[in-house]
Amino acid sequence: MSIGAYDEAEHERREKKTSEVDADFDAERPEYSGSLTYDSGDSTEALLDKFEELQGK
Repeated sequence: MSIGAYDEAEHERREKKTSEVDADFDAERPEYSGSLTYDSGDSTEALLDKFEELQGK
């Protein structure tokens, strides 16, 4: 059999594999608890100054 030749058994195997649906992963959704914090960092003016400084290089 040459490369790229049609293989009916392989085609059927792939068709069967892609037609099966595994929905078990969606059966139970985890609940997360906690908090989210973020640091906004420098002020807008400081960020713009840094941007302008980098543009000048």
